[in-house]
Amino acid sequence: MHKTIGIVAHVDAGKTTFSEQLLFHTHSIRQRGRVDHQDTFLDSHEIEKNRGITVFADQGAFTFNGWDYTLIDTPGHVDFSPEMERAIQVMDAAIVIISAADGVEGHTETVWQLLKKHRVPTFFFLNKTDREGVNLQDVVDEIRGSLSEDIFDLSEMEEGSMTESLIEFIAERDETLLEHYMDAGYDEALWLGALKRMITNRDVFAYGYGSALKDVGVLEFLQKFDLLTVTDYAETGDFAARVYKVRHDENGNRVTFLKVLQGGLHVRDEVQFAGKQEKITQIRRYNGKKFQMIDVAHAGEIVAVTGLSEAGVGDPLGAIVEKAEFDLIPTLKSKIIFDPSIHVKEVLRCFKMLDAEDPSLRVVWDEHVQEVHVHVMGVIQLEVLRQIVRDRFHFDVSFGDPKILYKETIRSAVNGYGHFEPLKHYAEVHLKIEPAVRNSGISFDNVCHANDLSIGNQNLVRTHIFERAHHGLLTGSALTDVKITLMTGRGHNEHTSGGDFREATFRALRQGLEKADNVLLEPVYDFKIKVGMDHIGRVLSDIQQASGSFAPPETIGETTVVTGRVPVATFMNYSTVFASYTNGKGALTLQFGGYDECHNPEEVIEAIGYNKDADPEYTSTSIFCAKGKGYPVPWHEAEAAMHLL
Repeated sequence: MHKTIGIVAHVDAGKTTFSEQLLFHTHSIRQRGRVDHQDTFLDSHEIEKNRGITVFADQGAFTFNGWDYTLIDTPGHVDFSPEMERAIQVMDAAIVIISAADGVEGHTETVWQLLKKHRVPTFFFLNKTDREGVNLQDVVDEIRGSLSEDIFDLSEMEEGSMTESLIEFIAERDETLLEHYMDAGYDEALWLGALKRMITNRDVFAYGYGSALKDVGVLEFLQKFDLLTVTDYAETGDFAARVYKVRHDENGNRVTFLKVLQGGLHVRDEVQFAGKQEKITQIRRYNGKKFQMIDVAHAGEIVAVTGLSEAGVGDPLGAIVEKAEFDLIPTLKSKIIFDPSIHVKEVLRCFKMLDAEDPSLRVVWDEHVQEVHVHVMGVIQLEVLRQIVRDRFHFDVSFGDPKILYKETIRSAVNGYGHFEPLKHYAEVHLKIEPAVRNSGISFDNVCHANDLSIGNQNLVRTHIFERAHHGLLTGSALTDVKITLMTGRGHNEHTSGGDFREATFRALRQGLEKADNVLLEPVYDFKIKVGMDHIGRVLSDIQQASGSFAPPETIGETTVVTGRVPVATFMNYSTVFASYTNGKGALTLQFGGYDECHNPEEVIEAIGYNKDADPEYTSTSIFCAKGKGYPVPWHEAEAAMHLL
């Protein structure tokens, strides 16, 4: 019987210290480490020890009351939140650590929303209650106001029995129990079963409290957490799993961590994913940096395997097909700067390894400007990347100033036409391109008749649409939020070959964009700000100056709460300013809110200086053939020259 639990929190709330206590009390480690002593079991990487923060989602293992636990300690710093989100997707339950001295902080709400999205049963541990001036009830009230009203105190139950207030709390949320309570009174087994079900369904949330550093309340919390959490994985049936993370061991071997969701996995089993099949050569069960070799992995376990050369983070294996989707994506990109004596191929090789481990990096070689770029969450991540490259690959890099990652879309529907017919080649593609729901990406539809274009060639068009990101015309940024429909097309029985439909598809897409009303998009934050009445005027003025928008402020007691949206470009450094003028007493929560229309498109377009006619990867010009020779037709004349019109 297996449970995977995660420890999540705002940075410095005490996650790693709490994790150390759990591992110590369950005899998984012999002594408890401390972050400030640089000797914790889970923060074992040199970077983590030196910085005193968790960077990687590492795991420990312990047994308790007959259950085998995998514990994942996740990063709390916002720059490493994609790593945290990837871990959340494999958790059976999560423990949110909240510093009672600081209350519900900005990143705590981001974590809460992710746990809600992925339906992870959630407990709270209110840490640092030994600090002077801490008022526990104030923290509980803040959780009720900011996260959920449906919380209860674990101290209201002892060895299965419950206080009268907890009995009523549960009965009020279950009509059957309420009727039973009115007719026959309290039944311990019924109430406990109902409480477990409510926690699993995220109808209610439990909290405990204490001090992880002083080992107060941790073991008592674990005992009740263990009692109230259950899993039910199917040991039988076809093997199914999802890739959780990818790492490379000290020998450079690719190690793929996965959560087994159904069935079992044996060494030398053939595993299917994305139409491929590879053999498992090793199965490892990790505890910190150490691992033991095992012959079989059971449903519910997180294990690491070798033998999978291409399966990436979030990929489904075996009997499931849905690829995981992630909300937290970088909004910045930065140029990698390295010594000319290091060949660019070596830099790319090393960063592609890092990209496999953290796919949010999106390492790309920009042929046009001859630069390698990475996508990042913030400057702390760049500092960590610099250290990782030095430690693992033994050369130095630096990074250019981070720049906003813009995207592009269109405002109204257009048709795009592409024709590719140099000598002995032939393909023609007609596409309808229309705006889609904001933050929906690119979707594809097909209304082409098989009499016009074979099914195989129709599938080729679809493949080429999704084989890479496409550029907009304004800044060369990624195209998004469009629906592309294949209307019709034509091939040739003898002359269509190779990448003819790739060329025709890209030219059709580009020709359509040339005619469209193109729109520049920028990343935005959804913000929530809590301040005293004396600061609300400054806050609203700052939001307006940052080209943000906000709902009418709401006053709760002596605190004013304002929510809204604001461009990342104008607000990414605001937390420092905010902390300064509020003397650290205000609360600022910034969550990535997707993309919206850019507030200063002309300025951005001019600054980027993209020349759509000089992009080596794209052209809107079609190629036709006459008298045995190909000739170009510019985009504004191409439609009239198409063969299918």
